[in-house]
Amino acid sequence: MKIAAQLYTLREFLKTPEDIAKSLRKVKEIGYNAVQVSGVGPIDPAALKEFADREQLEICATHIGYQELWNNPDAVIAQHKLWNCRYVGLGSMPGEYRGSKEGFLRFAKEASDVGRKLKEAGLTFIYHNHSFEFAKFDGQSGMELLLQETDPSAVDFELDVFWVQAGGGDPSAWIDKVKGRMKVVHLKDMVVTAEGQRFAEVGEGNMNFRRILDACEAIGVEWAAVEQDNCYGRDPFEALAVSARNLKAMGAEF
Repeated sequence: MKIAAQLYTLREFLKTPEDIAKSLRKVKEIGYNAVQVSGVGPIDPAALKEFADREQLEICATHIGYQELWNNPDAVIAQHKLWNCRYVGLGSMPGEYRGSKEGFLRFAKEASDVGRKLKEAGLTFIYHNHSFEFAKFDGQSGMELLLQETDPSAVDFELDVFWVQAGGGDPSAWIDKVKGRMKVVHLKDMVVTAEGQRFAEVGEGNMNFRRILDACEAIGVEWAAVEQDNCYGRDPFEALAVSARNLKAMGAEF
């Protein structure tokens, strides 16, 4: 398993092509050799590939909007082929699906249709969770419904271990549950304060990351993308650097 930087962490520094080029250089200088493309401002896909290649950064995965996946799958496929990127991610299901069992079942069917289209092109659709998927409907969580009702040959998962924990799940147990259906995982830590849960750099919070990393290795995860949704005033580049240092101390490969 190799470590990548989730560019969503740096979204405020990715608004123009010039910003993107500078930020990719900084990501490389920190020690990352791969990125997940998300939160990036308007840029020609070929230019992004050129910037990444210049810094010797592999584009290992993405997050793409649901409407784009549904309405323009051929363009999505062409973009990922250009980037030599297999894993096409969806950051979250649209809000209208989230409130009922029927919504989750409808999403599972549509996601399976999208996933089969991507699979025909040699790509893999991956679904990224938040905590709302752990709400229960008739005794089953939304995550359990997605695992059961999506086409296992067409829909993979991209567990976000922070959001699994926030939803009341056991990250390591869920990593085991998606065995055979997860090649990309999101790593972020959780610190508990008097005000509640906050995002933290990997290794700086309360989560058992040695156990999480072992679980990922056990099921054959290929890429672990470091993400921090909010750095609370800290420079996001420094946050990525802290996570990188701690992961290297745990024996992670970059």
